Formats: sequence, C-alpha cells, structure tokens
Amino acid sequence: MVEHLREVLERSALHNHVPGAQLVVWRDGDVWEFEFGEERHGTGWAVGRDSKVPIGSITKTFTATLLMVLVSDGDVELDEPVVEYLPELRQALGSNADVLTARHLLSHTGGLPSEVVAPPDGRVALAASVQDVVQPPGAGFSYSNTGYALIGRLIEVATGMTWAEAVKTILLKPLGIDLGFIAGQGSAVLPTASGHTVNHALRLMRPVEQELAPVEAPAGGLAASAADLVELAKMHLDPRHGGIDPGLVTPEHLAEMCRPVPGAEPFGLADGWGLGLAIFRGHGTGWLGHDGTADGTSCHLRLNSETGTIVALTANSSTGAALWRDLLPELRAAGIDLDESEATIDAEPRASIPRECTGTYVNGDTAFEVVVEGDELHLVVDDEPAARLAVHDGFVFSVTDLANGATGRPGRFLRDPRSGRIDRIQIGGRVAGRRHRERDVA
Repeated sequence: MVEHLREVLERSALHNHVPGAQLVVWRDGDVWEFEFGEERHGTGWAVGRDSKVPIGSITKTFTATLLMVLVSDGDVELDEPVVEYLPELRQALGSNADVLTARHLLSHTGGLPSEVVAPPDGRVALAASVQDVVQPPGAGFSYSNTGYALIGRLIEVATGMTWAEAVKTILLKPLGIDLGFIAGQGSAVLPTASGHTVNHALRLMRPVEQELAPVEAPAGGLAASAADLVELAKMHLDPRHGGIDPGLVTPEHLAEMCRPVPGAEPFGLADGWGLGLAIFRGHGTGWLGHDGTADGTSCHLRLNSETGTIVALTANSSTGAALWRDLLPELRAAGIDLDESEATIDAEPRASIPRECTGTYVNGDTAFEVVVEGDELHLVVDDEPAARLAVHDGFVFSVTDLANGATGRPGRFLRDPRSGRIDRIQIGGRVAGRRHRERDVA
C-alpha cells in the first residue's frame, strides 16, 4: 500500500501538472512520508521533507491555536467584545462593537467581509474593513480573512509582540518546528517552494510570487512542510492515540476548538466549523482540519482524534486540489476515509432558470453578479465571467468554471426569513448580500 500511494501521488501530480508535492500519513505513531518533484519548475531543486510550501488559509489553524494559548493563560476571553482589546475599532464597528467576540472571529460567524482593505497603514485597513458587515455577528457563517486579521491584531496587543514573533516564540518553538513567513513578516526561515499557475491548453507551468498584505498574514502568511502540519495536528489528537501535550493549551480549550459552533454552516466547504478547525463528518468518522490556497499552491490537513490519524498534503500548484481528490479513494482503500460529504450535489438541476436569483450580491469590495446568458445562469465576479451555475431544489447550486470546465464547490441562495425573498448568496463559504436598486441609485 505504501508504494502504491507513492505511485498514485506521482502519477496524479504529473497528470495535473503539479511540479512538487509532499504527502504525510500518520496513524497512531506509524508514519508514511512521500515527496515528489521540484520546489520550482525547471530548476531541478528537489522537494524534500523540510521544503516549505505557502499553506494559505491553513495558517488560520496556527493563528487560532496561538490565540487559544492566550485564552488558556487568561490573557484573552473568548466571549469578551474585541473592542475591549482593540478600542480603536469601536467607531468603525458601530452597533456591533459590543457584540463581536473572538469566538465569532475564530468560527467565521462575525459577519465581517471576506477580504481586508489594505492601504499602507494596517490599523486603518482593519478599521475600513469592518464597517460593511455582511450579516450581524452570530447570525451565520461567512468565511472571513478580515476576522483573522483582527485575531492577529488581538494577539499583538495581548503579547506585546508582532504576530510573527508571537507565532515563533509562543507556538512554534515549543512544537520544535520552523516555518516560513511571507507578506513581509521577516524570518530566518523562508519559503523555498514557489507556487505555480497552470495553462492546461498549452500544458505550461509558470512560477508565481506570493502577494499578501502584511495585515493579512495571520489569515494566510505561513509556509510549511506536510511534516510541519502533522506536528501541529498532533496537539489536537487524543493522547491515547499519539497526541502530544506541549503544555500550551488546556484540554478543555483544545476540545472547544473541535466543537461545532451553533449557526456555523459553511455550506460547500465542510459540515461544520469549530474555532480555527473545519469539521468534516463524512460517513460519521469525525474528521477535522483545514484547506489552504495561496498564490499557486493548494494544501490540505485532516486529523481524526478517534483513530489517531493525520493526513497532510502540500502541492505547489493551483491544480493541487485535483491531486487531493485523486488521493481520496486510494486513502479510503487503505482504511482512511476522508469523504467530504458537502462537496457534491447528486440531484438533477431545475428545468427552468430561477430568475428571482439574478442580481448583484456584495461582500466588502467583491461583487458577485448572477446573470442569464442564453438558457444558462452565469456568475460574474468583479466584472469577470467566472462560472456557470445549475440551480437545484432548495436553491442550492453546482458550479462549473467557465475557463476550464472544472467543477467547483457548490453554493446556495438564501432567503430573508421575514419576506421570503432571496437576499443573499453563499459561495465558497462566503455570504454576499443583494445590492438593492435604491442603493445603486444612491
């Protein structure tokens, strides 16, 4: 089975134009480690066990774990309004100032826009980013990098360090790992693997640089190996199954990270959300983890405390998600069932186009426009045609990329509970509210 997994990894990486990848499977103390390819296409620099790959949003699990260290130490209260720590945001948050908590931010139920407004001054960026809420704090799930930028700032205030210094000193050093830092954070350890974009028609792979504003680093600014991800995940395993306890977070607070937050429904991303960890129930096996997409990379982390199993994949290409999907049935054959039940819709689409869904939906600076093109419903993102939508019963929809025909994660249209009218769209876990005509005129 070990050699078969290696063969599948290499074959799928070649098929999906992934220059380099790392896969680690850890089961109750036994470990299988695989590396493939190059850190940067065409250089011959081989991917090794310690090669650092930009891990995108898996950074959020590191940031959340760091905050829980501070919660365990009594330096931060999960349910205290964040303005108690960041009073400079009170005016920008308005009526939400005394409601928004760290628990909301960690679970993406804060109602904040997805992306951070990033002028040169990081504090001004945060103030500008929190003004246009998508929905009230606690009302539901909407994936938000802005929320984790606030968590990063909260960590800085509580520790007196920069976020990068706090990550290295408080979390990484006790775990015995070194990570790369991007977005100008500065570190002795730099990411060594490039991300890559892929032109399928020409079969070309092009290295790309990481573009991330420093204020967003707590949401996506780390580079790690698959082995590094496993070391973090061991903190969240039951000690009876090989979990480690570096004495950073109390067992009670670790359990809280894994517990589903009421109202956190990340449709299309996972089955639930805890504090910095997604919940994947699959066939009832209780997997936790996070996915991460940086510029030209795709990384995945899963852990199961009941069985003492961790799976981590890093891929330095935008097509790494296809590599992950190819690995799932092979892992299942080895007794590791990572089925993500929300990833597909089996029902047939509606025969007629639901025109009540058309319109413009806004999340921060991002505009999602749903339009009719011929006999199809299309999604236009920031004036760029993006996908074809097929609407099913319950106003959930499947997504097909217009550029390459790939199937994306499904989404759904949401109704106002009072009027019954469709007033929001949820796609990629992000909620965007319908822009009304009177606002357009104004």
